[in-house]
Amino acid sequence: MSVKRVILIVLDSVGVGALPDAVEYGDEGSHTLDNVMDKAEGIHLRNLETLGLGNIKGVKSLPSVTDPTGCFGRMVELSKGKDTITGHWEMAGIVTSVPFRTFPEGFSEDFIRELSVATGLEYLWRKPASGTQIINELGTKHLESGLPILYTSADSVVQIAAHEDVISLDMLYEICGKARDVADKFNVCRVIARPFNGVEGAFNRTEGRKDLTVTPPSPNLLTVLHENGVKVSGVGKIPDIFAHIGFDEELSVKGNQSVMDTTKMKVNEKGQVGEFIFSNLVDFDMLYGHRNDALGYGKALNEADTWIGKIITLLREDDILIITADHGCDPTTESTDHSREYVPLLVFGDIIKAGCDLGTRVSFADIGQTVADYFNAASLPNGTSFLEDVLR
Repeated sequence: MSVKRVILIVLDSVGVGALPDAVEYGDEGSHTLDNVMDKAEGIHLRNLETLGLGNIKGVKSLPSVTDPTGCFGRMVELSKGKDTITGHWEMAGIVTSVPFRTFPEGFSEDFIRELSVATGLEYLWRKPASGTQIINELGTKHLESGLPILYTSADSVVQIAAHEDVISLDMLYEICGKARDVADKFNVCRVIARPFNGVEGAFNRTEGRKDLTVTPPSPNLLTVLHENGVKVSGVGKIPDIFAHIGFDEELSVKGNQSVMDTTKMKVNEKGQVGEFIFSNLVDFDMLYGHRNDALGYGKALNEADTWIGKIITLLREDDILIITADHGCDPTTESTDHSREYVPLLVFGDIIKAGCDLGTRVSFADIGQTVADYFNAASLPNGTSFLEDVLR
């Protein structure tokens, strides 16, 4: 007896063109995919092209194939914002109508005051910064003073960095847990522990990063599937994004290669129950988009394309593969922040029509509604299912 599965792969930040409201976010002209392909020579995305990536409206850097094997389209972010959380939450049926709070000019005095009271600590910096740059600039002062480094970005995030020889991982996690309570009062989306090690001139982030995310509203795709007996497996940073709620299995590996290896292992399993596998390839965003490294971004796309070809060969007859993104992060612009962009939508499987143009979907939530529909689960608060459009 066949068992239904959906594999949802998020190519983190692989946007496909500025949204109509991008000007409100300072992102007019952004097109992550096209601009990366223009800068990074020798990149071939044959599997994604075959699925129909170049057939998506607004994509100019890839050829439009005559007979794409998948369904293709693009999606608008209905939520306010352009960060990881709002993008992934919207895929799960949660539309964020009130944006999470950001601190573009630095943390407010009332936030700093409450954070200091809650943790019993003072902090260095307290303004937006590049994480790698700020530990190099203030790492020595941190070692001398013992004070953690506090910084933010264009996202709704509180980041606390500390050298592991000064503040242990357990202590840093405890500090961030208290910061999470404060962040909830100020409608801040994420608190991130950022441990590092090394010496002056050679400080390096370690693998101990920990994300503490605001609790997502319920019901959403994960909770609905879980309650309907569908196994929910999160790979990479997905469990962090949903505050570890609604999962049957968490595979919290780091980096594209580990996520690709783990997702491939999951797809190759012989499970006996329906399953939703939700994976995020983070390196496009974390290592290349935020660091304006178009060449590295292109190479990572090439590697992911090869891997997607392998995933396709492992699919069973009732599997549906969905490939998308959560926002843009154009490495060719002056900005190092996320960009407000359309995201791609590719759908493939033996039971999926070939060459169906899904057009421009009005919300990422259409993915969640479609997945819920496939598993005969309850409808979600937002989104329109495209299941009938894509099934053979």
